[in-house]
Amino acid sequence: MSLCQHLQAIETVVPVPANPVCTECLALGDTWVHLRVCQDCGHVGCCDSSKNKHATHHFQATQHPVVVSAEPGEQWAWCYVDSQMGEY
Repeated sequence: MSLCQHLQAIETVVPVPANPVCTECLALGDTWVHLRVCQDCGHVGCCDSSKNKHATHHFQATQHPVVVSAEPGEQWAWCYVDSQMGEY
């Protein structure tokens, strides 16, 4: 299967911050399971396995389609629009 147009459009991956945190979870006094980085604006949000699902809420608010994993050793991207994963 070929990659969707959103994943194909990524030329340079927005880097994961040195010490990534979900600022929305911190503000709520909550924790997260894993973090994702928006490839349009660099927003860091918690994954859908986390209670608050801030990465998905960011997509719903902005329509920024692609996030990458902020987890060490993982090099994959997810397109919310096309529900497709790709490696980088």
